[in-house]
Amino acid sequence: MAKIQLGVIFGSRSCEHEVSIISGVQLARSADKNKYDIWPIYIARDGRWYTGEKLLDIHTYTPFDPYAKGITRVTLDMTAGSGALISYEQEKGLFAKGVVPVTVAKLDCVIPVMHGLHGEDGTLQGLLELANIPYSSTGVAGSAVGMDKIMMKQVFRGMGFPVLPDLFALRSEWRADPEAVIARVEEKLPYPVFCKPSCLGSSIGVSRADDRESLREALDLAFTYDRRVLIEQGLDHPIEVNCSVLGFDGEMKTSVTEMPTTSGGDLLDFADKYLAGSGSKGMASLKRVMPAPVGDQLIGRIEELSRQIFRALDCKGVVRIDYMLTKSDEIYITEINTIPGSMAFYLWQQSGLPYAGLIDKLVEYANRAYAEKNESNYAYTSDILSGVVLGGKKGGKL
Repeated sequence: MAKIQLGVIFGSRSCEHEVSIISGVQLARSADKNKYDIWPIYIARDGRWYTGEKLLDIHTYTPFDPYAKGITRVTLDMTAGSGALISYEQEKGLFAKGVVPVTVAKLDCVIPVMHGLHGEDGTLQGLLELANIPYSSTGVAGSAVGMDKIMMKQVFRGMGFPVLPDLFALRSEWRADPEAVIARVEEKLPYPVFCKPSCLGSSIGVSRADDRESLREALDLAFTYDRRVLIEQGLDHPIEVNCSVLGFDGEMKTSVTEMPTTSGGDLLDFADKYLAGSGSKGMASLKRVMPAPVGDQLIGRIEELSRQIFRALDCKGVVRIDYMLTKSDEIYITEINTIPGSMAFYLWQQSGLPYAGLIDKLVEYANRAYAEKNESNYAYTSDILSGVVLGGKKGGKL
């Protein structure tokens, strides 16, 4: 049987660029080489795409040299269903006229391993939909909602899911009248509050405010990363737990629920997530307790809520949903990560599914979703164009 040509896309123009590299290389190196030919596809900070065996070495990126031997700049052929990675080479011969396109690989499936904007937020998913290539992550709409914390909370609240009180502010409002923004926050929310850039992950730009002065500092920081900032009511000494869901359509399975631990304070920040242990392991290096010691009844509620959220956003592949618990066992959704750090493989290993097996499931669900999509009718033929006459200053008429 021929091997599956599997593209693993990572990097891109995001504050979480380096984290994505770690997750992407980690996944590419963990896939079963007897089943897949792996094509690492690195999107550099300037948006250019590259492939090559050298991209599987984490040291290639410190610093990244696009002209190094073993690295090829490529583009994606947008012909529907082609899946081709194209490079352009100088034509040879006496009558050479310039560069010619050369097919480097024809991808059967893609696993996006993106974190943050320009990849996890539905933009890459839209590109793959247009190219009609099977891909493993949640689709365009679910990815966009999951990335945008403000919209996510409004959607979850509208669906009856438990979220904390919040409001949001715009950078233009903050610049025009910061005192008015602070007054609005203090009128609606008690301290402490957390200020979060709306479209960032990995806790970048997130900080806690316990009074007016720290709120001013927190908003100043958050607005350097995003033009829209979520201000969310905080909890006193909450317990954070995370649960992953794997599946597609009506098939959903939950992982073990974890309780990550912080180096101090109430905020699980970037340093806790990626710098506390070995950085090359990404989220897998985070200190955690598995399963979370919160009791079977509460674990059951978290698992059921996770499945409901997965279904509500029409998720696909693997996601991780983060929660906060109070001392009285109230559950609040923090966020959904439609492409979780390290693909949450550590949760699935603890649940009895090795990383290579998790990758197999991602490919399976990608192909199932692709088959479902192609069952739908996208053609509606009419003779409307034959009756159109264009002309005149006012445009056309039928």
